[in-house]
Amino acid sequence: MSFPTKTEVEALRKRYVGHRVRLIRTDDPYTHLKPGDEGIVKFVDDAGTIHINWDCGSGLGLVPGHDLFETID
Repeated sequence: MSFPTKTEVEALRKRYVGHRVRLIRTDDPYTHLKPGDEGIVKFVDDAGTIHINWDCGSGLGLVPGHDLFETID
C-alpha cells in the first residue's frame, strides 16, 4: 500500500470534509455498515483515510480507491 502525498491528502480534505457520503461497498469484515448507510466526513488523516461520523453511530474510516462511496450533497 502506498501513502498519498501531502498534496493528495489536502485535495481529499477539500473535497470531502464536512460533506455527506453514502457507502457503496467496503470489505471490512468487522463493520456492521451496509451499502446505503450515510454519514458526514469529520476529517482526513495524513494517510488519506476518510473518517466519517456515520448516522448509525459507527466511526469506520474509508480508504479511497479501496472502499467505494459517493458524496450526496
